[in-house]
This record gives sequence, structure tokens and C-alpha cells, in this order.
Amino acid sequence: MGWQGAVVAGLGYAQYKQQGAIGKYNQSVANRNAEAAEQQAETIDKKTEFDIAQFDKEFLKLEGEQKVKSAKAGVAFSGTALRIQRQNAEEAQLQREIIKYNSQVAKSQAIEKANAFRIQGEMARVTAKAAQLQTITSTTTSLLSMGSGSPAKTDQGLKVAP
Repeated sequence: MGWQGAVVAGLGYAQYKQQGAIGKYNQSVANRNAEAAEQQAETIDKKTEFDIAQFDKEFLKLEGEQKVKSAKAGVAFSGTALRIQRQNAEEAQLQREIIKYNSQVAKSQAIEKANAFRIQGEMARVTAKAAQLQTITSTTTSLLSMGSGSPAKTDQGLKVAP
């Protein structure tokens, strides 16, 4: 193998290493994005707890106001006032369930996003490995064609007597 072969081999090796580094980098970026999406899912849980606590605080405030208004009006806590209070409690429970449901949907979406990033990272790595394989194949083909030398020599058009 002459100096041309060494150059081809060197360039092929450099390209192979670069493709591997690119694949690893792209996979690490995708993994970082997946971790961020997973952290977002954890944040959603904490936000849900906060939202429910805020809702409960507001509900207790409104419930207290309703009791004060009923007491000022001289309405006893029976009949209509009791039905209203019960209906408000049922509505409050429904609102809590809606908050929880919406947060579970958002959390599921964040987890799916994380999974998609991880798959994207794996695909980047596989793509890089395929490119590396192609580089090895093309470099080897080039080196083999260089090693066989020039095409077979012929008699240069001279006729050989029988």
C-alpha cells in the first residue's frame, strides 16, 4: 500500500471516528431532553397538589361566606340551605377530580415525550453505526481496488505468432 492507500485509510478512519462521535452526541442530547421531560412529569404532580390545595382554600372561603350569608338571613341549616351545601360539596369533589385527571393526562404526555426522545436517541446511534459500516465498506473497497494495481497488461495490440 502506497502513500495514497495510507491517505485513504487515514481519511476513512477519521470519518469513522467522527460518525461515532456524532451518534453519541445526538444520543446524549436526546437523553438530556428525555430527562427534562421526566422532570416536567414530576413537576406536574407537585403542581396538582398545589392546585388542589388552592382550590380547597377557595372552596372553604366560599363555603364560609355562604354560611355567614345564610346565618345573617336567618336561614337555618336545613332544607334548601343544606341541599345547596351538599351540592356545592359534590361540585367541589368533581372539580378536584377534574384537576387530577387533567394532570394525569399532562403527566402521561410528558412521559411519552421522554420515551420518544429516548427512541430518537437510539435511532441516532443506530444511524451513526450504519454510516460507520458504510465508511468501512467504502474505504475497504477503495483500498482493495488500489491494491490490485493497474488493469491486467495486454499484448498492446501485437500479434503473437502461433
